[in-house]
Amino acid sequence: MPLIPEEPQIHESAQGPRATAAAGRPASTPRPVPGPRSAASPRPGRPSPGPARPAAPHPGAGQSPAKRPENRSDQRSTPQLQLIPAPADGALDAAEEALDLLLESGRAPGEILVLTTGDPHPWATHELSFGEDAYWAQQDAGDDVFFADASAVERAAARPVVIVAVNGGDEETAARALPTAMTRAGALLVVCGDSQRVTALLGVGV
Repeated sequence: MPLIPEEPQIHESAQGPRATAAAGRPASTPRPVPGPRSAASPRPGRPSPGPARPAAPHPGAGQSPAKRPENRSDQRSTPQLQLIPAPADGALDAAEEALDLLLESGRAPGEILVLTTGDPHPWATHELSFGEDAYWAQQDAGDDVFFADASAVERAAARPVVIVAVNGGDEETAARALPTAMTRAGALLVVCGDSQRVTALLGVGV
């Protein structure tokens, strides 16, 4: 499926250079965290990018058509689909790179949902340590990226961008999560995983 120009093209390679963590990303909570998260404190597993710089402005109607032509991506009933081929053990890293590129391109953190079919993202584990109510309150607040297990995709609220890391897990979870994730994505669905498996699960050509 051809890529649409208004969203950043994410290179379909899990082996390429790692993207730098998005600068200026706001932290959703002052609680102690299991590793750095924002630009001043990058997410777990990320090296510090250096001094924080202002976050890129969110694309909007006032920007030039070359950057966001006619705002078409947010108006489509079917989201744009991008596949990043990656093995199961590299899918989460590929999803992190995709997330960084989207944030650097101007997507607001609260517009992005990240789902994992296998091991949960460290931030999902961290937020759940405060209890289910506090965890889902982070989603309702909508002011930061929300990380969730794909098994809970039905409870996840729709957001403009959904990233799915097919990083393991049973086939039934992935088979249910991917089509549902497409209904949760308003503009863009990014899937990181084995190309053939993803294509079969979604039932579409990518």
